[in-house]
Amino acid sequence: MPANHETYWENINWSQCFKQVRRLQVRIVKAWKAEKYNKAKSLQWILTKSFSAKALAVKRVTENTGGTTPGVDKLIWNT
Repeated sequence: MPANHETYWENINWSQCFKQVRRLQVRIVKAWKAEKYNKAKSLQWILTKSFSAKALAVKRVTENTGGTTPGVDKLIWNT
């Protein structure tokens, strides 16, 4: 998703995000098993920079039971 477009949480296609992240994870495992470590490293970089992975990480953190616990900055994000 382009960085200049405003993204609303409700409009994210979660099933597509799951598919994209899973596909990259599978490719990383295959590259690692084939001992193509540079390829695995580049795929890991792509995964960590992808919008889908970041959105799923935020979703996982905010929906767990610790989502209402303040962090080191003593703030709770509700939105």
